[in-house]
Amino acid sequence: MSLPTAETLRDRARAALQAVGATVELGAPGESGLPASTPVTGDVLCTVPETTPDAADAAIAAAAGAFAQWRITPAPVRGALVARLGELLVEHQADLGTLVTIEAGKITSEARGEVQEMIDVCQFAVGLSRQLYGRTIASERPGHRLMETWHPLGAVGVITAFNFPVAVWAWNTAIALVCGDTVVWKPSELTPLTAIACQALIERAAADVGAPADVSRIILGNRDIGEQLVDDPRVALVSATGSVRMGREVGPRVAQRFGRSLLELGGNNAAIVAPSADLDLAVRGIVFSAAGTAGQRCTTLRRVIAHHSIVDTLVERITAAYRSLPIGDPAADGTLVGPLIHERSYRDMVGALEKARADGGEVVGGARRDLGEGSFYVEPAVVRMPAQTAVVHEETFAPILYVLTYDALDEAIALNNAVPQGLSSAIFTTDVREAETFMAADGSDCGIANVNIGTSGAEIGGAFGGEKQTGGGRESGSDAWKAYMRRATNTVNYSSKLPLAQGVHFG
Repeated sequence: MSLPTAETLRDRARAALQAVGATVELGAPGESGLPASTPVTGDVLCTVPETTPDAADAAIAAAAGAFAQWRITPAPVRGALVARLGELLVEHQADLGTLVTIEAGKITSEARGEVQEMIDVCQFAVGLSRQLYGRTIASERPGHRLMETWHPLGAVGVITAFNFPVAVWAWNTAIALVCGDTVVWKPSELTPLTAIACQALIERAAADVGAPADVSRIILGNRDIGEQLVDDPRVALVSATGSVRMGREVGPRVAQRFGRSLLELGGNNAAIVAPSADLDLAVRGIVFSAAGTAGQRCTTLRRVIAHHSIVDTLVERITAAYRSLPIGDPAADGTLVGPLIHERSYRDMVGALEKARADGGEVVGGARRDLGEGSFYVEPAVVRMPAQTAVVHEETFAPILYVLTYDALDEAIALNNAVPQGLSSAIFTTDVREAETFMAADGSDCGIANVNIGTSGAEIGGAFGGEKQTGGGRESGSDAWKAYMRRATNTVNYSSKLPLAQGVHFG
């Protein structure tokens, strides 16, 4: 399979940016600015203006200033902004999907599916704008009423990773905006073009509905710009998606200034395959979860824990499926596995496979496909491991699937829970007792526990996030909106007396 030229990809990116109304000046490769590259070929396509520290300060100030007006705007009116953003996303789904494919290397269906997530969360948030409910609480004092009210929090800093360059921004932004917050977004330095396109759409939506122009701002740059956002006391909440290493730095720095943080970090996700499992279903779920996005999702399936009675058959079927996966240009029809994001990811994969072999692992696959010197396309790897060694406890952002065996379900659950991460998990079984045990309090310790479906592909209606080193944050659906608001407990005395709580008498 041949790859498109850098010139072709550059032209596609320019056309997509023009279609969404972005007016950014793109510099030639090598010019000053933040380089916009593509893993499809490994080339730098252009450069974009990098945000200076002074400009970042101004962006944060603008968002903090807009908050004063936005927080007193009625929530259903705030919802109109998100509704308009959703309409624009529907109109430009193909354009944004093109940019996601170019910058993140996702195949077309996954790229457009990521934009669909944006549309879905906008629809969810619009409904939420009329459902920011508090509660009424019975008071122990006669003639009194207790209630909880929820209020906007402030400016929200959003830091996103390359692998979901638009969806995670939308998860945070759609919810934050209807909650009355404003947003400052620091996207991955690897995906600036998709971020510029999203910013153009939110600016158009704000103008169309008459919302303050500064409800959502963007800052482009490397680590220093991200640190500026993390450390700024005007940023009430920092929602950061990335590695555990990044989270270890962000969390304490935000806490030091008594800000709030919402962390979505690493995953080392497992699927238990029981003797009763429908293997046709299990293989389909495993292959997509493990090889989709070239293994570069936080919810990627990295461990299969299979019962000893079916493990040989299961591995044979997975490896056969892997051999049939078309690998190459992510925009080409039929491609199912695109590139790794860069050379460092490939080196990490090679290093992990070497460690696995040293630990007695049997590796099938994992070779690099030579499609171009600057690009890194790999065959997904299946590794039979004699035990869950140190390398299996590490998250390698590449398509490596470790296979372990078990005899009893409690042993399998212990293996699932033995790693430091706690994002997603699954069990394939037709035994209702096994399914319920897996989801019980002494079952999977992850934020997501699925039955007869893989570990990836979460819907926006449920809260997304995980435990342990995954960070404990929750985004998107359910009551995740509460992270973006502050709660006040109100006591109303509608009597003419002033009794004190707990029977206290004073005077």
